[in-house]
Amino acid sequence: MPPHDPATRLATVKESIARAAVLAQRKASDVTLIAVSKTQDAEAIMPLLAAGQRDFGENRVQEAQDKWPALRETAPDVILHLIGQLQSNKADEAVALFDAIHSVDRSSLITALAKAMDKADRRPSCFIQVNIGDEDQKGGCAIADLPALLTEARMANLPVVGLMAIPPADVEAAPYFALLAKIARDNGLIGDLGGLSMGMSSDFETAVTIGATHVRVGTALFGVRA
Repeated sequence: MPPHDPATRLATVKESIARAAVLAQRKASDVTLIAVSKTQDAEAIMPLLAAGQRDFGENRVQEAQDKWPALRETAPDVILHLIGQLQSNKADEAVALFDAIHSVDRSSLITALAKAMDKADRRPSCFIQVNIGDEDQKGGCAIADLPALLTEARMANLPVVGLMAIPPADVEAAPYFALLAKIARDNGLIGDLGGLSMGMSSDFETAVTIGATHVRVGTALFGVRA
């Protein structure tokens, strides 16, 4: 069980990221810790803000709209990441609110986001989500469809910064992380040009050793959700 104090939990997770980075001969500063605050209220989020955490992840546009404008008044430098699936009809709201969108996975969404970004003159960073385990119930484009989708996103002037994936549950995540890293390399999305959004509370250290640039951690920071 993680300690109850949010600041202690945050320090513990950061120490784990730093240790994993050393193992991989990387700098801890190359890994962005996204605190997954979906379903958490302002009372739960405020202690992490007070402890200096600034990157947060939300699953739903509506939930983020309800709580983050007020929270951002206390911490205007917060960077908000949309990590859940995005409906095309919510593109305008997502572009207005989020600084990064991790779930771009289809042509219709690329079109909607491009229009929304042009209209708002605001360009959140975009990760293309890959269905790395070929699971019917998960979002993400098929591995075979990625090159065409990347081309389409770039032609639409979306600021693509990397790939995102969620491995299948209850299996060893490392082979899936390694596969995503290989796919990123094959598509010119590694190094200065690209990121890898992969790894959650149960496996973020493994993800860091394999090249994650963004890890999405909820339970280890907030405790188990009711």
